[in-house]
Amino acid sequence: MSQLSFSDAEYAGKRKKTRREVFLGEMEQVVPWKALLKVIEPHYPVAGRGRRPYPLEAMLRVHLMQNWFALSDPAMEEALYEIASLRNFAGLKLSEPIPDETTILNFRHMLEESDLAEDIFKQVNALLARKGLLLKRGSIVDATIIAAPSSTKNAEGERDPEMHQTKKGNQWHFGMKAHIGVDADSGLVHTVTTTAANEADVEQVADLLHGKEQQVWADSGYRGAQDRVPREVKWYIAARPSDIAKLPEGKAKARVQQREHRKASVRAKVEHPFRVIKRQFGLVKVRFKGLQKNTQHLLTLFALSNLWMARRQLMGQVRPQIA
Repeated sequence: MSQLSFSDAEYAGKRKKTRREVFLGEMEQVVPWKALLKVIEPHYPVAGRGRRPYPLEAMLRVHLMQNWFALSDPAMEEALYEIASLRNFAGLKLSEPIPDETTILNFRHMLEESDLAEDIFKQVNALLARKGLLLKRGSIVDATIIAAPSSTKNAEGERDPEMHQTKKGNQWHFGMKAHIGVDADSGLVHTVTTTAANEADVEQVADLLHGKEQQVWADSGYRGAQDRVPREVKWYIAARPSDIAKLPEGKAKARVQQREHRKASVRAKVEHPFRVIKRQFGLVKVRFKGLQKNTQHLLTLFALSNLWMARRQLMGQVRPQIA
């Protein structure tokens, strides 16, 4: 057993838990570690003649913390040296080697090249389905724009060719779109697709349905979705506000407004995952160049947002019963 450093010993003796420690303690309980390690292990390098790789579980924990706290590879390395709670979560000590930024980068590249983010997303949702949190009786579909750097002051002298601009309201946005299908009961994400920002939301609707739902809710940008899904589904697509405003005042208009309010109350759940990845996990702009890398990043973020949103139910099921 290795000896504790002075820093780690001082951390072990403190009493109050910070919000970061509380968060990591909750994630420790709800992440399906064994399932995720089983997915990644066949692709992880084994010890040979070269430098001995870090333990797979430690690297997975570092990778998840990168996503939770929106840290770059260099920032993640520095955080492991500076923040005891992050080292503790990863199972690392200052008295032992700490993964450097290149090691952290190579682990992320390994996940990207093997398309393992999708497998991670599926394993998380398999856990949620087993716990009865993904019911799949109805779906809500929506999309959000994620900005990309529009500057051409780079080595290539051009913007990312896979990103495009689109107009929303009276404002232009350059970047990509994240399209999601959400379980209407729990608000958890079951499907993720990505496109450039200029693609219409309705173009992705068929790919966002898992095939078992009987009802679908969507905003007015999905008008005509019925013609793109070749099966019987009950659609609740919002009317355009301008169309409602044109109706004459009276009971008929009031009934339409009440109906639209009921649709909106269900559709509101689709905004929660977007809030988590943007506000909780700090996704202000795309982190990488190209759709493929950013899709991998988004799949990981939405898998983690599902665990975050369902943590209370999951922790309630794993905590021991007190007589």
